[in-house]
Amino acid sequence: MSTPAKGPVPPPVALAFATVGFVALVIAGFGLTSLLAEVEVIAVPGLGPVPGASGVVLATAAFALVTWLAVRIARPTYGATVAITASVFVAYLAGVWLGAVLTGTDAARAASAAGSFATSGFALVLLGAAFVSGWAAIALVRTRAGRPRWPWERDDDQD
Repeated sequence: MSTPAKGPVPPPVALAFATVGFVALVIAGFGLTSLLAEVEVIAVPGLGPVPGASGVVLATAAFALVTWLAVRIARPTYGATVAITASVFVAYLAGVWLGAVLTGTDAARAASAAGSFATSGFALVLLGAAFVSGWAAIALVRTRAGRPRWPWERDDDQD
């Protein structure tokens, strides 16, 4: 069995891996932070799950869009992680506000929910997940990494 040539990961594959990783980090990070701090992610009572879910959906869409714009160029720069992280943060806040308004909450309570999230520790979790996942997507495209392999797939004669 011949070993395929090592080369950069194609941008669509890097985007898929990074987006799935982003969602996993956000969900796990929010859950663990909420568990350890004994605080709700959206601290305004009576809003239900829709604002948080819509925030994650819009943040994921923003992550995928801006990350795609970053990794599709020939030699992406790691500086794009700043744009990825900022867009995810703004999209999450917009999603929380929009989700709250669409479920019948008045605009002031919706703004309160978005504002309380923006000043909480959960915002740091979101920013960290976006930064790490964006960095990983760019690294996959920039480096000459090969696909992950199980130990039995490796060609031991090459090493």
